[in-house]
Amino acid sequence: MERSAAYTWSMNETLLDAVLKPAPPMSARALGFILAVVAAINLAFAASFIARGAWPVMPFLGLDVALLALAFRAAHRAAKRQEHIVLTPSELSILRRSARGEERRDSLNPYWVRVSMDDPPEHGSQLLLWSHGRSLRIGAFLPPVERATFAGQLRRALSLAKSARFGS
Repeated sequence: MERSAAYTWSMNETLLDAVLKPAPPMSARALGFILAVVAAINLAFAASFIARGAWPVMPFLGLDVALLALAFRAAHRAAKRQEHIVLTPSELSILRRSARGEERRDSLNPYWVRVSMDDPPEHGSQLLLWSHGRSLRIGAFLPPVERATFAGQLRRALSLAKSARFGS
């Protein structure tokens, strides 16, 4: 974005406003259907084992379905996490909302923030914001490519914030 000599930046102008969310799981209906299919298959296996006299296997097949239901529930709950990142020339604000609804806000001076991300991104790559010797990890739930793309967007926006703040 080019600026003309007559344009002045407002210190409250938003340079970046992004909400990072994990990929949503399948719909509740689809998960219920998968769970019902697995339960039906396990019930057929249980009937087969009972007919052969191996009835002690039945509780384990039921436990299998219960654990799958818990995993689906945990994935659905974890998808409610989010991070809201707002950058102005005077502040980088990160609002984190956990799956339980708890909020935590971090605020950094954009002039001192450095973005760190592996290039090319790998599965274990982290997106870190460094400021005054401390790091803050963001976007941990994003796939590596999306994390790297956002890191690039954030670097560009931070560069704009620094030039807006000091007119360079």
